[in-house]
Amino acid sequence: MRIGVDLGGTKIEALALDDAGIELARRRVDTPRGDYEGTLAAIAGLVHRLEEETGATGTVGAGIPGSMRRNGLVKNANSTWLNGRPLQVDLSCLLGREVRVANDANCLAVSEATDGAARGYAVVFGVILGTGCGGGVAFHGQVHAGPNGVGGEWGHNPLPWARPEELPGPLCYCGQRGCMEMWVSGTAIARDFLETAGKTLAAKEIVGLDDAQGIAAFERFLDRLGRGLAQVVNVLDPDVIVFGGGVSRVGRLYAELPERVRPYVFGGDFDTPLLPAMYGDSSGVRGAAWLWPQAVSPAQIRS
Repeated sequence: MRIGVDLGGTKIEALALDDAGIELARRRVDTPRGDYEGTLAAIAGLVHRLEEETGATGTVGAGIPGSMRRNGLVKNANSTWLNGRPLQVDLSCLLGREVRVANDANCLAVSEATDGAARGYAVVFGVILGTGCGGGVAFHGQVHAGPNGVGGEWGHNPLPWARPEELPGPLCYCGQRGCMEMWVSGTAIARDFLETAGKTLAAKEIVGLDDAQGIAAFERFLDRLGRGLAQVVNVLDPDVIVFGGGVSRVGRLYAELPERVRPYVFGGDFDTPLLPAMYGDSSGVRGAAWLWPQAVSPAQIRS
């Protein structure tokens, strides 16, 4: 059995999967915000509860809104009480077994590469378009975090091929200006619409508008997203790009986005599949469970 934990800003969710990926049990609790020891206890409590419910002991993986330094300390987490803490070591000690920890966007990529929309693809780039925006990379179903722990951190690269009116770009919480997160997240779509149309609406309302202002807002979003993804293709050229998060549920995204990417890809070719995550909001917690991977034969990998 594999147990996955998704540590979010407002809730902690955990589920148990059997070896075929069938869900055995799922539980969630409110996140003890600002309380590191309370967060550890909440995660351990969820794991024990799942094991009691299923009558089995599982491996444990956890997805977090941040990344791990080589020294084992958390960095870049917007759940700031995790930063500088040895989360992986502390959870392993508390649970009496090795716990694997990865960035939540990397967990999305792993989930979809293992038994989701990207199953069988060798190189998967996962994109989260929600309140914020992030990216993750899976090679052959396993996380690629890199020596600096920032593999796939697409949301904190600058918007490429920026127009004069887009410079220097909005200030990001990371301290830089013009990060992708400031242009294509749900929060960014709402801010852009307020600045251009003078109206306060949620991103899901804006992308559904069929008037001139709504159409223009969606076009700006698509153009910026296309430029950002072209940069990923020019560097990584993944076999597939999978989308999660609330904004990813907009169906027309998949029909219209390829033509916004193509002009910026070196050479003008863009044949990369763009797919919605099969497991939606559950991809993160499933990917955390799959941090302990299945055995995969070379014949199962598509290039």
